[in-house]
Amino acid sequence: MQEDHFETMAIRLQTERSQYKEHSVPLYLTSSYKFDDAEEMRALFANEKEGNVYSRYANPNTTELIDKMAALEGAETGWVTATGMAAIFTTFAAFLKSGDHVLSSRSVFGSTHQLLNNIFPKWGISYTYADLDQQEQWINGIQANTKMIFVETPSNPGIDIIDLEWLAQLAKKNNLLLVVDNCFATPYLQQPIRLGADLSIHSATKFIDGQGRALGGVILGAQKLILEIEAFARHSGPAMSPFNAWLLSKSLETLAVRMDRHCENALTVAGFLEAHPKIKKVMYPFLPSHPQYEIAKKQMKQGGGIVTLVVDGGVEAAGRFMDKLKMFSISANLGDTRSIATHPATSTHSKLTEAERLQVGIEQGTIRLSIGLEHINDILKDIEQALS
Repeated sequence: MQEDHFETMAIRLQTERSQYKEHSVPLYLTSSYKFDDAEEMRALFANEKEGNVYSRYANPNTTELIDKMAALEGAETGWVTATGMAAIFTTFAAFLKSGDHVLSSRSVFGSTHQLLNNIFPKWGISYTYADLDQQEQWINGIQANTKMIFVETPSNPGIDIIDLEWLAQLAKKNNLLLVVDNCFATPYLQQPIRLGADLSIHSATKFIDGQGRALGGVILGAQKLILEIEAFARHSGPAMSPFNAWLLSKSLETLAVRMDRHCENALTVAGFLEAHPKIKKVMYPFLPSHPQYEIAKKQMKQGGGIVTLVVDGGVEAAGRFMDKLKMFSISANLGDTRSIATHPATSTHSKLTEAERLQVGIEQGTIRLSIGLEHINDILKDIEQALS
């Protein structure tokens, strides 16, 4: 299929149809596949012939999701995993070995911190953090044994932004693999591969599903890199279920229209909060007050559905605000049709020390709002009464 507009490709790309000529992609709930004869079995396992052999390796539903996600983000191919963190772990594990070094953005998801801080050092893999807005830290952070640059932009929950084209040039100059966690932006708002990244990772659990139903992770990039991912993932087993792949592929059909509403609502909420006297700070990429506003406008289509704010009064004030919300859900998830409030210091980033949280801009009064698809007046009304 020729490259049409994003919305058209998300709906019309369909690679799997059966003899029944179904209009919607069918669900292939099978763990294994049968072969016509012993020779076909041998040829498939020897990679001399294309086809499905076992659903831990591939399934028509996961293949369909991979093909669609790769087309939407401008990647050659991809791999899907059971969760977003499985995608991040698989990417690290596929390319890093004992003695290697990772240069990572300081502001990353709490579980990614745990991988870098506590798990990989046991296997001899070291790391250095750099702040997204400090180019000198990125330049000086590269060591002789650095193999990978890992970055999350916009970051969770600080909504920090880095110039991906600049970072891609730095990575290529030093022969490093650039991996971007693109979860907050989705392929609709930002396409790291087109900006020079080697691999783009998504927690499909968030905006790609968009309805709080399914877990999933996606890794996208050049075929030669994805073959490395596949070599690790086929034997370590972080496989996505066919059912989740089917759900996520269907969700992609509404991603654009959902993200348009998420972004429209979030920008309105960010502007409202910025003008409110009880709010100490607001972070949203498309607010002119955002420190990396110009970079965000250059590499993102819109600002996304996440607004991060800081209330005066620390954890007590944050708790009072969240407890007074009537429509917002209190949850650790994001990217749902329903608006969600999260207190990162006591949930998603609770395993970090207070000093580590402050380094990435997470105060005790920091609250992450995932702005949903409800009517904007109802969203604003709930926030306003909670702040009153």
